Amino acid sequence: MLFRKISSFHLSLFLFVSVRHQLRSMEATKKSEDGHLITVLSIDGGGIRGIIPGVLLAFLESELQKLDGADARLADYFDVIAGTSTGGLVSAMLTAPNKNNRPLYAAQDIKKFYLKYSPKIFPQHSPWNPIATVRKFARTLTGPKYDGKYLHKRIREELGDTKLEHALTNVVIPAFDIKHLQPTIFSRCQVEKRPELNGLLSDICISTSAAPTYLPAHYFETKTQHGHVIGKFDLIDGGVVANNPALVAMAEVSNKIFSERLYEKFDVKPMQYSKFLVISLGTGSQQQDMKYSAAQASSWNALSWVSSSGRSPIIDVFTEASSDMVDFHIYSVFLAHNAEENYLRIQDDTLTGDLSSVDIATEKNLNGLVQVAEALLKKPVSEVNLRTGVREPVQSGETNAEALKRFAKRLSKQRKFRESVKVKYSEKFQNMKG
Repeated sequence: MLFRKISSFHLSLFLFVSVRHQLRSMEATKKSEDGHLITVLSIDGGGIRGIIPGVLLAFLESELQKLDGADARLADYFDVIAGTSTGGLVSAMLTAPNKNNRPLYAAQDIKKFYLKYSPKIFPQHSPWNPIATVRKFARTLTGPKYDGKYLHKRIREELGDTKLEHALTNVVIPAFDIKHLQPTIFSRCQVEKRPELNGLLSDICISTSAAPTYLPAHYFETKTQHGHVIGKFDLIDGGVVANNPALVAMAEVSNKIFSERLYEKFDVKPMQYSKFLVISLGTGSQQQDMKYSAAQASSWNALSWVSSSGRSPIIDVFTEASSDMVDFHIYSVFLAHNAEENYLRIQDDTLTGDLSSVDIATEKNLNGLVQVAEALLKKPVSEVNLRTGVREPVQSGETNAEALKRFAKRLSKQRKFRESVKVKYSEKFQNMKG
């Protein structure tokens, strides 16, 4: 059986390489710089580590402002902004409208939000306080580690009565329904056909952030204008199925193009990856030699899988696995379509100690994560090795900062292109943005 699996893998790899070369020769003259592109921004889950993409997004938005003026905001450039868990909250903050129908938050405000509110969302106790330590352990046995009350309050105050349909661009936020044991994808472009998805952004953000063992599950209902219940949701963190929501976002767009035959009107087809421009931001990952081993896990009981050394191994496994598989799949497809320059994944896989935690919200740790993000900008772009599954620096030596500048120029060019042909962003994707 093992031999057949290995053989199957090598056969698949051989076929992939063959198809890749054929597609490269077919598409060599059809570079994706021409015509309309579908622009996607994706933000992983990761608790307080959401401050890492926050710093990266501030850099990207500042580059767009250099090109197009101080009022430029990320929501002006992306057809889809997707986020899971903490990434879902960031997505909502970037796309929820203020009273002037502009984004509620500039990207530079994301870091400030995490620095200010994380310590209250995840209150810390001194490790030298034995009573607090006992209480903390007892909570892991009787309920989630945190009650989530301050998080819920903060999110509701920030987002108010804003609904999914009000988002300034199409937002995609995954959660998981534990009553039906299936994913629930809150997508702005699906609201017209599925009005039950049109919940408050606050409820959606609370749901996608409800990480098992850390925060309580969330129930909410959606209603018609007349108060009739049309949707009931029993949700937990979307990270258990799509911690990296990039593929979900692309699937949502492709489904929209296919189901409404938009390919007949515009120069783009479903699954035409050379027409996608994707930025995928991770929230950091534990250094390889600091992760778990079979020797450790072989003796774990049920409680150990839930909580070990201040972490939750079972949650780590779910989120890491889904994020890496999405990255592997997307990069391989873009590579096969000779469009790898259209995909940028920025992830730091060298986190150690408290920096790899999702909830140690001390001032020292939060500032440490900011430093990680700033250092990440200076590191070379990395791409996944399809044979080993390990991310490796690109040969060109291009840094993540340089790559974001390159993408900023393409995003600016795309926006100007749409304006030049008098097909406004909101008109071209009217069904996505309302």
